[in-house]
Amino acid sequence: MTLRHTAARALACTATLATALAPVGAHGAPTRPAASEPPAPRLWAGSDVFLPNLDDDQRRCTLRRGDLDRLDVAVDERLAACHDAADDVVNGPADAKDLTPLRVLPVRVSGDATGRVSVPEPQRRYLRIFVERAGRLTALGADGALTAGELRSGVRLAVEGRDIVRDRRVWDGRVAVTLTVTDHGRTGTDRVPLRVAPVLLQHDLQRAQQVFAAAPGPGVGQPEELDLSPDEPTRWPEFADTLRAAARASGLPKDALTFTPGTSRWWRDIWRQDIAEPGYVSMSTAHGTQTMRILLRSPNYWKAEDGSAASLRRAGRLLFRDLRGPDVGVVQQYTADRDAGVDDLLNFTGNVESLPPYPGHPRGRVVYGATEGRHPDRSFTTLLRAQGVQPPVVLDTSWLLVGHVDETVHVVRARNARGWTLAVADPRLALDVLRRVRDAGEGGQRLLADTAAQEKPTVREFLDYERRTGANATAARHIDGQLAVLLRETGLRPSEIVRLPVLYTEVAPEEGGPRLAYPFTPALVNGLSLTARDYAAPDPHGPRLAGRDLFRRLTEERLAAGGVRTHWVENFSWAHHNGGEVHCATNALRDVRSDAAEAGPPLSTGAARRPAPAASASS
Repeated sequence: MTLRHTAARALACTATLATALAPVGAHGAPTRPAASEPPAPRLWAGSDVFLPNLDDDQRRCTLRRGDLDRLDVAVDERLAACHDAADDVVNGPADAKDLTPLRVLPVRVSGDATGRVSVPEPQRRYLRIFVERAGRLTALGADGALTAGELRSGVRLAVEGRDIVRDRRVWDGRVAVTLTVTDHGRTGTDRVPLRVAPVLLQHDLQRAQQVFAAAPGPGVGQPEELDLSPDEPTRWPEFADTLRAAARASGLPKDALTFTPGTSRWWRDIWRQDIAEPGYVSMSTAHGTQTMRILLRSPNYWKAEDGSAASLRRAGRLLFRDLRGPDVGVVQQYTADRDAGVDDLLNFTGNVESLPPYPGHPRGRVVYGATEGRHPDRSFTTLLRAQGVQPPVVLDTSWLLVGHVDETVHVVRARNARGWTLAVADPRLALDVLRRVRDAGEGGQRLLADTAAQEKPTVREFLDYERRTGANATAARHIDGQLAVLLRETGLRPSEIVRLPVLYTEVAPEEGGPRLAYPFTPALVNGLSLTARDYAAPDPHGPRLAGRDLFRRLTEERLAAGGVRTHWVENFSWAHHNGGEVHCATNALRDVRSDAAEAGPPLSTGAARRPAPAASASS
């Protein structure tokens, strides 16, 4: 049996049920309208939602030799253009499951009747319709023609989405499929409104199913297309071993964590969180919920000063090599025509996070950092907003050197009505701990003493630094501003917030430019949730009393109050020293099945779903 035969059969059961909706006469045959009446065609859809079929179920999309290294945006465009919707065939039975069944119900017409399935011209580029003929699903074709015989017996169709919504001013995701039947000069029509499934971002309460991180590569590995620290990430074994231990203690299987090096041209780009934000699309079917992951590639775009070359971030091509495949697609959205406020650091997808569902927002919300003067690629944030179901909460991160929301905020489990709250960085709390240590007679203790930090001030010296600069007081005021927005938008109470100690310094990246905040001690909120109850946190190397790290102790106690276990990861030399933490250096594909099943079709689709047909013995 061919794959096309098998693919057709995958849709057959749902489609054959639709015949129960056809009007029948005394002998069970479709009723023939009177000669003076126009035909009464009927369309039935298995769902009012269709998926953007951007995965690669047969793994036919591959990288060419040299693709990982070429500084050429044509490579990025070619890789993104290969997926199951890029051709006009059904790529096997798994691919057939990604299609929405559509049925032309039998209608009694003469042998001269003609039928046509059509979509308005502006919408045609966004979907493809397949028809089953001779047991095979084939592309219906631009004319959408159906024969009189097909109209009499009924026709099985299938709808394939070819893209996601990127800008609602261009396309809002809606498509109207119309069936037109003409017989003896009389015409009848039926129409089914459909909508492409929106991309929903996963959230940190969902269990990690696959965690991926970088490993050291060969050669120098300094990427030309990114303005990264010139310092080499070091002491990877300590990072890898402690992350493995955290995953194991969280109950993740051994093969759930993988480490992948980059090439000699760019391996120092270790920031796996920053190359993509994972999301998913789903639709309800007769056989359950069909789900596909959609990885939103970071819009990091580089162009040589002389205009001789342009490229997207090369580490992002690992998404196509390692992750794209069955039920996993990759979307890239960027523009080369950028305004002066675009900061490529804010295009790193560590600057895109999400809130879990809560009252008023049953799908949760997107969170990202932006201001008018410093913001991500606007076409990318337009894409996020265009999904229409996770309205963004925008925070001011312009005061941070790196400028990512994951530096100051993290969703954690809580024992409250909604089941979650926010952990936030708290420099005031960190200063209070330093004063406690000083007052206990330990003011001469050196901070970060057991790390490779270049500066290791004493507790007393850091407090003097704060008196001179007010760096942490300034950071605290900025975090207050972020928190005010989050409390207003979520309805959380200040007493529910989990505050974790982080010390900041200020740096001026450009001579004469503004001084920006940088975490002096590892940012405890910038960790990785492995499950709702297990948090992999960067070891803070905090001040000590009686042999105990007080930053560790506070973190463990405060997270435990919400039922969360803390697992410590040593990331100082591998990540923190170069501007990130555990979260930045990892990424995770999470278990979205429960949320996908509860989500059902998109809200406010404008499409009244057809009643489900009655079951039949032949299904």
